[in-house]
Amino acid sequence: MSKLVKNMMIADLQAELGDCRDVLVVDVSKLTGVNTNKWRLDLQKKNIRVLGVKNAVAGKALSDIGLSGIKDVLAGPSALVWGGEDIVALAKEITQSVKDVAGLQLKGGAMGATSLSADQVESLSKSPGRAELLSQIAGLIRSPGGRIAGAIQSPAGRIAGCVKSIADKDEAAA
Repeated sequence: MSKLVKNMMIADLQAELGDCRDVLVVDVSKLTGVNTNKWRLDLQKKNIRVLGVKNAVAGKALSDIGLSGIKDVLAGPSALVWGGEDIVALAKEITQSVKDVAGLQLKGGAMGATSLSADQVESLSKSPGRAELLSQIAGLIRSPGGRIAGAIQSPAGRIAGCVKSIADKDEAAA
């Protein structure tokens, strides 16, 4: 393959990835054509992309955009997987696909310059995603205010109960 063609393939791969800096690598060589198409269509509905690549070209293209950690897992038949909400959602989806789709094998991935093994990707899939973390943070921020409001309302509720019972006694007496 000529240098011009390689450079065109590298530029095309970099354009496909855009600003994505979280990529997983899978081996799809043992899948049938039908299973591959079903799997890709399911991922496409979730805004996840899959692209079969040549390892040398992918290694060069990805290291040029800051994903130098991916070279550790590029060996043998490889396909790049990227997209979704965040790396955790992507890891969850791919680890579930590995369990559901016979023949699909997770090789690893990269987050920037950090290389991830298949075991690390699986443990990443068990951690909370971006939306879950944001909701936990919002709950923690809201918690002290809720406690203060409850402490303020409690004495006022007692006073209101006393006033109501006095009013009920006056009505009963009248």
